[in-house]
Amino acid sequence: MTAPPETGRVALLRGSRFQGHDTGGHPENARRLRVVDQELAAGDLMRDRPIVPFGPASDAALSLVHDSRYVAGVREFAAQGGGYLDTDTMVRPDSVDVAALAAGAGIAAVDAALDGIAPRSFLLARPPGHHATPQRGMGFCIFNTIAVAAAHALERGISRVMIIDWDVHHGNGTQDAFYDSDQVLFVSLHQSPLYPGSGAASERGVGRGSGFTINIPLRAGGGDEVYTSVFEDVVVPAARDYQPEIVLISAGFDAHAADPLANM
Repeated sequence: MTAPPETGRVALLRGSRFQGHDTGGHPENARRLRVVDQELAAGDLMRDRPIVPFGPASDAALSLVHDSRYVAGVREFAAQGGGYLDTDTMVRPDSVDVAALAAGAGIAAVDAALDGIAPRSFLLARPPGHHATPQRGMGFCIFNTIAVAAAHALERGISRVMIIDWDVHHGNGTQDAFYDSDQVLFVSLHQSPLYPGSGAASERGVGRGSGFTINIPLRAGGGDEVYTSVFEDVVVPAARDYQPEIVLISAGFDAHAADPLANM
């Protein structure tokens, strides 16, 4: 089967099921996706985009990153009604299914890029993922979508994945997943000090992964000029040296000046 012609537009992976995982008045809630959907419709921005079907990540795919005991345990926790994994991370009865769907969307985006269906995709999915470590969920995150997508790319035969994380918080879970690997170059720009308290410049990886973690802690108040200089002086040169076969972005937008939980 030949791939349909690529339109050049970014595929948007989205769906009504991401309105689940009802967190009420929690800072991470479904209203943020509803606002995005309204703007997409108002601007007629959905036309002529590649269609990338997706479904939930299997437990086997999730276990490429997460301890299988954690995957089974959080599923059981949700099935029993859920609660809180920590003071920030709510689990509702459907939350694990929604988080698995987000991870599945990440897998589908990788496949679409590698198969020539859509070289570029953007996930309008929730809950977020980059704080979820191999052993536990935390910081609003249940499964680590970007790490599962990277692990899937490695399973597909890719040997050099670059993850750029510009969320205002350090992506500790993603770092933990690949800290000893030279097959994933992880670069994180984040306000420091700030939750979760990790991400010092001295955290560079271990073993074969030594030098393949690049943390760029930034002082509060940094604006566009700070981010631009960091990309020009650090991120782009690192990418040129590494020559990634695929680039994945943890595109958290809480570094925006108006975000109430940070100070960039």
